[in-house]
Amino acid sequence: MSHQIVFLRNGIKLIHEAISSPVSHFGILLNVGTRDEPDRLEGLAHFVEHTIFKGTTKRSSYQVLNRMEDVGGDLNASTSKEETYFHSSFLSPDYPRAIELLSDIFFNANFPEIELEKEKDVVCEEIKYYKDSPAEQIFDDFEASVFARHPLGRSILGTRQSVLKMKRTDIMQFVSEHYTLKNMVLSSVGNVSTRQLLSWCNRYFGERALPDRGHERMPFQGYVPVNKYRKAHTHQAHLMIGCPACSFYHEQNKPFILLTNILGGQGMNSRLNMAIREKKGYAYSVEASYVPFSDSGIFSVYVGCDNENAEACIQLALKEIHRLKTKALGTVQLAHAKKQLIGQMTIANETKLNEMLDLGRGALFFEEVESMQESIRKIENITASQILEVANTTFQEDGFSMLRIMK
Repeated sequence: MSHQIVFLRNGIKLIHEAISSPVSHFGILLNVGTRDEPDRLEGLAHFVEHTIFKGTTKRSSYQVLNRMEDVGGDLNASTSKEETYFHSSFLSPDYPRAIELLSDIFFNANFPEIELEKEKDVVCEEIKYYKDSPAEQIFDDFEASVFARHPLGRSILGTRQSVLKMKRTDIMQFVSEHYTLKNMVLSSVGNVSTRQLLSWCNRYFGERALPDRGHERMPFQGYVPVNKYRKAHTHQAHLMIGCPACSFYHEQNKPFILLTNILGGQGMNSRLNMAIREKKGYAYSVEASYVPFSDSGIFSVYVGCDNENAEACIQLALKEIHRLKTKALGTVQLAHAKKQLIGQMTIANETKLNEMLDLGRGALFFEEVESMQESIRKIENITASQILEVANTTFQEDGFSMLRIMK
């Protein structure tokens, strides 16, 4: 059965796909993230995500954490540059329990001072964890270089200094300004009818008035390529190459997703993996990624290799990128590339939690939510000339930024 979109009494959008399953998923998705923080409080969106579970006006932190776990479910959250998600997975008869709990957290979180101080230590340890992992940290550092002096370049976690100076009043103001009607969607995939789900959601979410404002974001512009080297005592060199890319609203979004997958997607037969790992044995970890935002995006290639092979890996990566600009895919190559991407997408969506988040994200940013069948149709219609066009639009001569972390 396909998804349905309905609206609660107070205007909150709800998207639901009814399935026959013993397990169901429900979440609150918010169009707010790291780029929406005050300049002086880097990491605030992520800190709110952590501390919103630390108690409500009627539940202690312990009671919040155990409400779903006591019945075998879970409660989770995540923050990105533009989004914050709160969601639960549970046995289908526990739908009302999950909806009520997420409603309580969303409307009644009281952010106790004592819990905030403890969670600052937790987040500071999380920051240290990533700093000890150059293969993880380099992605943040690279985005900071590409989106220099822009909110998209901020670390999601923030810094130790910014986290330690956060106050309860900062949190309350941020929630008040951004956790609004226009910035939220409720999403569900599970074993319940839309009619019954709407009744429960109206009971727990539909009776509360929310501000009807959205927010304006500063667009990214003025990109200047950078070439950085940082010395580190690591066993490997960690390399990043990349540049800004198109937004998820752009007509070239789907062709660029396919291009990125051909170049360095999860398949072992990607061009980068074949050129750098399989043919040369230079690296264990090789990947290309494309992260689209609402008004921009970022393309990057990551390689972890021996220090002495670093420059060779960079040249091999640039060579493969250049091939995509100058040589069109053959009919058989293009058909195989499409089939591979469609297979990967379909398998990923077999996890109903992923499907719930994808549906919610679609409802958050688009008037009409694209079905899996529609996504597949669009990929099947991509032409070799579109791949060439997006490669030449995005990959400009002397337009790549580079970051090397090595001895």
